[in-house]
Formats: sequence, C-alpha cells, structure tokens
Amino acid sequence: MDNAEIVKKAKAKAETWLNDAYDKETQSEVERMIKASDTTELIDSFYNDLEFGTGGLRGIMGAGSNRMNIYTVGAATQGFANYINQMCTDKQEKSVCIGHDCRHNSRYFAETAAAIFSANGITAYLFESLRPTPEISFAIRELGCCGGVIITASHNPKEYNGYKAYWNDGSQLVPPHDKNVIGEVKKVKVTDIKFTAVPEKIKSLGEDFDKKYLDTVKTLSLSPEAIKHQHDLKIVFTPLHGTTYKLVPESLRNWGFTNITTVPEQMIPDGDFPTVASANPEEPAAFKMALDKAREIDADLAMACDPDGDRIGIAVKDDRGEWLLLNGNQTNIIFTWYIILRKKQLGLLKGNEYTIKTIVTTELIKDIAEKNGIPCYDVYTGFKWIADMIRKKGAEGYIGAGEESFGFMPGSFTRDKDGVSSTSLMAEIAAWAKDQGKSLFTILKEIYAAYGFSQEKMIYIVRKGLSGSQEIKDMMNNFRHNTPKTLNGSKVILKKDYADLKATDLVTGKSTPMDFPTTSDVLQFFLEDGCKISVRPSGTEPKIKFYFEARAQMNGINDFHKAQAEALDKIDKIMKDLNV
Repeated sequence: MDNAEIVKKAKAKAETWLNDAYDKETQSEVERMIKASDTTELIDSFYNDLEFGTGGLRGIMGAGSNRMNIYTVGAATQGFANYINQMCTDKQEKSVCIGHDCRHNSRYFAETAAAIFSANGITAYLFESLRPTPEISFAIRELGCCGGVIITASHNPKEYNGYKAYWNDGSQLVPPHDKNVIGEVKKVKVTDIKFTAVPEKIKSLGEDFDKKYLDTVKTLSLSPEAIKHQHDLKIVFTPLHGTTYKLVPESLRNWGFTNITTVPEQMIPDGDFPTVASANPEEPAAFKMALDKAREIDADLAMACDPDGDRIGIAVKDDRGEWLLLNGNQTNIIFTWYIILRKKQLGLLKGNEYTIKTIVTTELIKDIAEKNGIPCYDVYTGFKWIADMIRKKGAEGYIGAGEESFGFMPGSFTRDKDGVSSTSLMAEIAAWAKDQGKSLFTILKEIYAAYGFSQEKMIYIVRKGLSGSQEIKDMMNNFRHNTPKTLNGSKVILKKDYADLKATDLVTGKSTPMDFPTTSDVLQFFLEDGCKISVRPSGTEPKIKFYFEARAQMNGINDFHKAQAEALDKIDKIMKDLNV
C-alpha cells in the first residue's frame, strides 16, 4: 500500500469520528488532523486501531482509533462489562475494582470506566485517588469482585497511558478469558458504549482499605526481632513521582522502621515525571537523586518503585563502598533464599511449599529452591502466568515468585508483582543482615558462593518496518532449524521450543513434551557448562530479545569479582558466536 492509499484510509476512518457520537473537543481535534498539511499525526492516530490485547490497552494519549482516549477506553470497558455480565451469573451483586496511577488522564479514564460498569449494572469500587497496582489486585480478591481495571502505562514515557484488565483472582486475564474479552471488545461500536453513570453503583475506597492492605503486607515479616534491633536502618526511598509515595513509607513504618529518608522532589505524584528521563527503576539514571541522598546520609539501602508501584529497584553498597543497582535476578535470588532460609529456621515449612519463576529468569532460583527440597515451576513471562500456577497448585504452599524485569510477589494475597510488599521485605532482609554484622551485598556473595555464580544480560535488536518484521521471523527460523552445536566451545545439549512445546535433548535426539498452557514464540538453548540463552521476538515492538545467563564457580565470597569477569567473558563470546 503506497502512502496516498494509507492517507486515504486514515482520513476515511477519521471522518467517521466527526459525528455526534463523539464530543465536540474530539471532533475539533480530528478535524484539525484531517486539514493539516503534514499527515503524519493523522496516519499515526487513525491508520491502525489500538487493539485490546491479552494485556489490555497501552498507547499514546490523544484523539483517534489508535490512541488512548475515552472512546478506546470506553469500548474496552463496555466489552469487558458485557463479558462479566455473561460469566458472573452466580453472583447476587456483580462488582469490579478500579484503580489508577499518576499519569495525565488516569483519573478521567478511571472515572469513565466506573461510569460504564455502573451503567451496565455492575458495582464499581473506585479508589478515591491514585493507588499502586498491587493494592487494586488485593482489593479485587478482598471484595470478591468479578474483575477489575487498572489505568496505568507502568514505566512508559509520559505521553502514554494504559488499561489493564484483571479477573476475579486479582490477576491479569489468562486463557480463556483474555481471548473471550478481546472478542467482546471487538464487537463494540461507539454507539454501544453506556457512558452515563449510575451514581449509586459507584462506591469509593479510601484509607480504611489502605490499612487493611498494609496490615496484610506486614504478615510477610519473618524477622521482627531483627527490625527491633535495627529499626534505625538508614533507608532511602523514591516513588519516582508515582503511586507509592504514601504507602511504601507507611508500610516501612508499619513494619517498625523509623529512619526513612525520601527524595522530596520525587515524592510529588506527577505524570510529567519532571526529575527523570525515564521513571523506570531498571535504569541507573532513575536512581541518581536517590543515590545522591544515600551518599549524603551514608544510607544502608536505597529503593525505588515504578509509577504504578508493582516493580522495585534495589541499590546496595558493594565491598568497595560503591553503590550498586542490583539487577532483577539478583533481587529475586535474595528474596527466594531469605524466605526459604527463615521459614526453615522458624519451623514454618510444611512440605507442600513451592516457588515460581519465569522461563527467562535465572536458573539459580531453581537451584536454591530444589537444593532445599522445594520445587520451582517455570512459567511464561508475566505475573498472570505466576498467578495461573498458584491457581493450579494452591495458595497454601506458595512462598514467592519473581521475574527478571524487577518484579517480585512475596505473598499470595495479591496476584501481581508487589512493590509495596517487596520494599518492606527487602528492608527486613537488610536489617536481618545488619543484625549479623553483614550487608546485603555480603549476603548476595554468600548465596553465590553456596549455589554457584550467575551473571545475566539482556540485549535487543531493533528491525523496523515490514522488512524488519520478516528479518526477525527469519532469525527465529534460523535459530529454530539451524541450532548451533556449540557456543563458546561448550556443547548445546538441550533446546526448548515453546512454539511446539518440545524439549529436545541434542545429545540423544529425544524430544519430550513441555507442560505449558499455551504456545509462545520463544527458544532456549542450554549449554553443557550451565549457560542459558533465551530468544524471543517482542510482542509489542519491532525487536528481537536475547537473554543470556552464564555460570561460574566461587570458592568463597572473595571470588565474586573474578567469577563475574569470567561469566561476562562467556556472554561476550556467546554473543560473538551468535553474531548479535
């Protein structure tokens, strides 16, 4: 399709927005785009539709079918409401819980969603103001709702917003509900959307519910005595202008910590995120102000949450006195090891325990769990799959789960990653370590020395346009059908292909089925020396992602830097062999 045809298609679709089904402001904005000599905005806004996918909606805000606005949010909500009314027939009162973050229009979209649910006979529990994602997940479960909605674009740039749909267990939608809701949303026309609220069906949630959530978070504490001894542990926290500005400091105080320093400039919720280029705790730059404060007060621990409060970034002092931002795998390693160790020491293990990790998360977590007699289950990336495993295995034996992208869920009372619980638990681990004269970094080194060192690295390759999309497909096909025999001189002994759910022993040639609820375009190669490579195309961007994990041995904690250098060298050589 040439550019003239693309413009023609976008213009035709835009003209359908110039009727009374749309508000005057939207019509005026669309008319401006149609008349503009530069057609870029028109094409971006109308050529495609913002699709309700398995994770909901996420896109740039503005007028148009490919933008986040009350009409795309409205269609998503109407479709979701239709599905809830079909499925929740056993409930006397059908209800949903709605929360939102600090972004521009988040409150507006949340109120719009509440109005539509109420107009469809569904009670909407709407938080009175912004709240972190894990609290909404908790509320869905606590209130016995049929589902819920969170208005957030997580750590995306300020121009974005999003809409995440949750089912009755407090997790994002999984099969068959995801596909079924998508089907309902696709049927919705703008004239079908019931925008007029039924006020008596909209109920407000406030500080009383915060207390209920925070008291439940406190039940995760395993070392209250250590906190008593180290209550003045110097903690620096930043919410990065997001939803945790209030609840994380309150949770830390609720656990017994008394010396909490925040970053004043970043404590103000602001959808422009004025002090950071990216409000993403994975980015070292996002930690700059927190680490400046940590150096100023000689802190023990620095922590940050992303804007919707589901992810956590941790910074600790290394053995050279330099501040180090832990990667998501390292954070998960510390959490998993600590929970298992303390529950064992306290006699709380009943024999039915299990933990969960995603397939691209470090295998060291599985080693830690299994060497302590606890199974570790692999799931796809995304906490909805962790929640799905809890649904299958039961909540009673659950002792934590995480993924490499800075998410951890220490308790089953939420069914999404929980930055509020995680910050409090990590502070406790730091207090427990200090009570023994150790730092968090020393604890990390001791874990590596006991279970083997692991170094992880993720890279991505961008290939834009139709040719780029084909190139990514070709790369996956090549890896799938021309599997390398060796990488960095080590034999590739196992291939896992999630597209056909087969694990193939490359030594014997024998294939065995893998137990996953659906297929996914992911490949994994396991090497004889313990290294792991995962390859997958991005579902939302023109990228192919590579996850590398290299193992090395440590004879003691003093071997950390040597082991890290060895593992990084392995990754570099594997990348060279793969030509990436």
